[in-house]
Amino acid sequence: MSKLFLLRHLKSQWNQDDRFSGWTDGPLAKGSDIAAESLSREVSQISFDKIYSSVLFRNMDTVAKIFDFIPDKYLMFLHLDGGKMQKWANFEGDGNYIPVFVSENLNERYYGKLQGLNKQEVIKKYGQDQVRLWRRSYNIAPPGGESLKDVYKRAVPFYKKYVEKDLKAGKNILIVASHNSLRAIVKYIENISDENIIDVELAFGALVKYELNGNKYARLQ
Repeated sequence: MSKLFLLRHLKSQWNQDDRFSGWTDGPLAKGSDIAAESLSREVSQISFDKIYSSVLFRNMDTVAKIFDFIPDKYLMFLHLDGGKMQKWANFEGDGNYIPVFVSENLNERYYGKLQGLNKQEVIKKYGQDQVRLWRRSYNIAPPGGESLKDVYKRAVPFYKKYVEKDLKAGKNILIVASHNSLRAIVKYIENISDENIIDVELAFGALVKYELNGNKYARLQ
């Protein structure tokens, strides 16, 4: 039976500053090497055939920092969104590397007019309940941004096309992505209702583990 691991990226600088990041492409927070080294001890015990990541730097950097502490394995980042990076970054030949396939379909929710703003200031202006709906509900989008439903429409078809196909072929897969793209995938995997997805939270740097047996997913402890 193949295994799937979901990992929310390590805390970014804008997470640290309590700002809405969305599709902005900032770095991980200073000191993230400590968390990466701790996480690498768990990741090193797992044999991954492939890794998938969003193109946002905080996600790819999380992968890179973790594997800095894992000897005898290195990463090759391969692009799936078309253009010259997908066409020209190909190569032939084997090696002791793990392929990391990247796509903007796994990016965070686009936060529209909220991107860059301090979350506490937005809460003061619009209220805790409204901001929670923008951040966690399924159907309600922040001003000018994406709802989780919008994220689901890009992340889950990508997941089915690439990741689920790999899992059904018996491969072990790690996905490193942002909160809402992972929440969309969890909604699909666990068949969570539109109403209940609001309560689903994934911690920074925490691995969520599943096993696929046929067409049935089982969440592992």
